[in-house]
Amino acid sequence: MVSDSGLSLHGVIPPLVTPLDERGDVDRRSLERLVAHQLDAGVDGVFVGGSSGEIALLDSAAQRAVVETTVGTVSGAVPVLAGAIDTGTARVIEDARQAAELGVDAVVVTPPFYVKPHPAEIVAHFRHVHEAVDVPVVAYDIPSAVGTRLLPDALVELAESKFVVAFKDSSGDLATFREILGRTSLPSLNGSELLADTAVQLGAAGLVPGLGNVDPHGYVRLYRAAKDGDAEAANTEQERLARLFAITSVADLGRIGFTAGALGGFKAAMALRGILDCPATNRPLAPLSTDETDRIGEILAAEGLGAI
Repeated sequence: MVSDSGLSLHGVIPPLVTPLDERGDVDRRSLERLVAHQLDAGVDGVFVGGSSGEIALLDSAAQRAVVETTVGTVSGAVPVLAGAIDTGTARVIEDARQAAELGVDAVVVTPPFYVKPHPAEIVAHFRHVHEAVDVPVVAYDIPSAVGTRLLPDALVELAESKFVVAFKDSSGDLATFREILGRTSLPSLNGSELLADTAVQLGAAGLVPGLGNVDPHGYVRLYRAAKDGDAEAANTEQERLARLFAITSVADLGRIGFTAGALGGFKAAMALRGILDCPATNRPLAPLSTDETDRIGEILAAEGLGAI
């Protein structure tokens, strides 16, 4: 689907992890390999600096390295979206300008967090970002991370004012997602790994699944089947991906947090597949244990995913 800006946002646009080396620096070589794997799968775009990319834990230099490497590797083959996600408008504008200067096709922006803004303040936030940068802005609803919902009324106002050109939903609330689809013509992207087929059937323009880091080919097959009206094939692929998603829940949550377990699961699977050289996550996220990594290897094998 083409937005009013002329940017085509549709299909599978995985939110890429940020590969790190053993020192905690951005591993550009692994990121290049990850991007190449995504392009080989036939994805329709890539999104860096989102939740799967540990955006809240990256400093400015790391953000720059990720965007530079991704834009250079993609080389115009598909759109590159970059997160400009921070606590306040001035910080978001700074991040968005850096990403725009590095050549991204759009920036992805959440409501400000920590400060619990009013819906009118959220609309003003997007207006200021829109006016400050020369690339399109995609609105991002992820209340589990920012603590504030991007409600339908505010999103309708953002769409009508043309402050945003698309919407990414990671709320897990398909009823509200359906309402938004009915009230705006914005290309709407859904971030659910487990309800991707349903989201496309409801009218989602595209999918932004974190599990697409591990198996982009599976989500491309699912999306194409769903768009072609082959519900049986889409459902079969969705069920397989749901089994694969178990890699995010092998960690002992009595020892580490949910985010460390989920992102660690993605990165461990990617290292086992040869996509990443190292499964490290940013501090304070703790690593998976050897036993947990072995369990992830068993899940990969059961779903037929070996080294690339």
